This record gives sequence, structure tokens and C-alpha cells, in this order.
Amino acid sequence: MATCDTCGNEYHNTFTITRDGTTGTFDSFECAAAALAPDCAHCGCRILGHGVEAGETIFCCAHCAHRAGHPELVDHA
Repeated sequence: MATCDTCGNEYHNTFTITRDGTTGTFDSFECAAAALAPDCAHCGCRILGHGVEAGETIFCCAHCAHRAGHPELVDHA
């Protein structure tokens, strides 16, 4: 059995994710998201979808981007 990098649980059905050359072991998608998903630069929530980006800054939605001074960003066309 392997151990989840996020919560420390030993579990027989762990899985690994490799991103940018770094590999993590997780027991659930929840733990993987907690470790890997970016945080919204405005509200701090985990971004599990596409989000919207202004340069190097990522937001969960256009509303948060607008509040942070990026009125040009939209959630959809």
C-alpha cells in the first residue's frame, strides 16, 4: 500500500499524478485537488475548472477578475 501525500492515509488504490516533472501520490481526487489546484487570486477558492487568466494571475471566474481590476475578462463569449 502507498501513502497519500496530502492526508497521509495508507490506501491500496492510490494513484499518481505527474506535473512539471514532479509526481504526487493521492488516495482521492479531493486530496489531489487540495495539493495541485491553483487558488483564485481574489477569493482564494480552489480552481477546479478552467478559470480565467490575466497574465500570470488566475481567477476562478470573471467576477473575481473584475473585482481585482481586470474588467476585460469574461467567463464565456
